[in-house]
Amino acid sequence: MSFSLLAQGVLLTHLPDTPSRPLIYGFGYTFGFLIVVLGRQQLFTENTITVVLPIIADFTLGNVKTLARMWAVVFLANMVGAFAAALFLTHAPIVKPEVLGAMLTISNHMLDNDSWTMLSKGIGAGFLVAAMVWIIPSAEGAKFSVILSITYLIAIAEFGHIVVGSVKAFLSILNGDSGVWQIFTGFTVSVLAGNIIGGTLLVSVISYAQVKEEM
Repeated sequence: MSFSLLAQGVLLTHLPDTPSRPLIYGFGYTFGFLIVVLGRQQLFTENTITVVLPIIADFTLGNVKTLARMWAVVFLANMVGAFAAALFLTHAPIVKPEVLGAMLTISNHMLDNDSWTMLSKGIGAGFLVAAMVWIIPSAEGAKFSVILSITYLIAIAEFGHIVVGSVKAFLSILNGDSGVWQIFTGFTVSVLAGNIIGGTLLVSVISYAQVKEEM
């Protein structure tokens, strides 16, 4: 998912400072999602619908524990990957200083939001990612376009995604622009809750209503 931020940083570095610039470098945000979703890797926000529908159908303590265990494993693995990527981008000579500066600009802009705004934007991203997962099985040959269009909307609307956002947050911490506690309380808790609310409560309930008779 770090390639989303990297692609945005590269595009931002080479674009003139015009009002339409965010609409162009926003395309970079789609790269990470295309790699992860088409590559069938585990992304936390994808699991806010796929594994929740069976829980709604058969709500038991055992199923809830299984859901919590899966969420915890996938989330922690995503966070380890996000931190490793931010560490590599910061200390390895992989990007030019101006590109790293552009990535930090994007990251710190995201972190300027207050907790309520983070939560709200997290709900928007959670809903859209879960909707994408719901659409993909019936998209057939249009999977690329579905992923591209929905994640591009997340980018230009400046919605908050916990995994991509964590790469930005870790990058900001490692470069001395933010503190760990500030990130945890102001970003991680709010965006994670928003993604779960948007993906689970909204989309899963709506989706379950459509398929409960078949299930």
